[in-house]
Amino acid sequence: MSVATMLQRRMGRRRLHALPVRPRHVGVVVDGNRRWSKAAGYTDSSVGHKVGAERVGDLLGWAETAGIEHVTVYLLSADNLRERPPHELAGLHTVLRQVLPRAIERAGSWRVHLSGDPRLLPEEVAHDLRAARERTSSRPRHVTLAVGYDGRQDIVDGVRAALLRAPGSADIAALDADQITAALPGGPVKDIDLVIRSSGEQRLSGFCPWQTQGAEIYLSPKLWPAFARRDFAAALAHFAAARGRQAG
Repeated sequence: MSVATMLQRRMGRRRLHALPVRPRHVGVVVDGNRRWSKAAGYTDSSVGHKVGAERVGDLLGWAETAGIEHVTVYLLSADNLRERPPHELAGLHTVLRQVLPRAIERAGSWRVHLSGDPRLLPEEVAHDLRAARERTSSRPRHVTLAVGYDGRQDIVDGVRAALLRAPGSADIAALDADQITAALPGGPVKDIDLVIRSSGEQRLSGFCPWQTQGAEIYLSPKLWPAFARRDFAAALAHFAAARGRQAG
């Protein structure tokens, strides 16, 4: 029996907090909402998006139990917002305005941060996401919502922000990776330790290329609305086993 399997069996609902090694920052690429809707017999894909948003709230509860400080959720890429048909975008906008903020606020201890291009969203959607950020600003844990996100543009914006913080040719010549990392959007913990990708796809789809340089990757076959606590426990077990091998 592998180390990962043994750890997974030991981690029940009440034992996520007992991990021998845990990630500080988990990134989650949520995928499979539309396929879940179709498989469940729904003709309206927004049903899957709504269930997927509720699952984000569940995820934050599991992460809190496990003692994880920061979660970044990749919800929509910039290309998603440019290319999805208008009827699907309308459903997504409703989820972003109503379902997702309520799910996060019910999770209790999570402060919202935003990453991505808000200009790709209708102003009322961007406004409601900013309002959720303000309402949660005093909470101790951190969740970054990547909406309208482009990984390359994220790096470009981080370099630009770092340069603005260090004007002058001498300072520009001394610009280093730590300064760029600190200038990236999102919460205070920039480096991602573990990436979870749902739906069985074996790619990161441009998710946080700078921040995930040293991350472990866990690929789940589950479509995101079907992702459960035991799947999260399996991802954490995978992380603990991988870091245990590195330490050994």
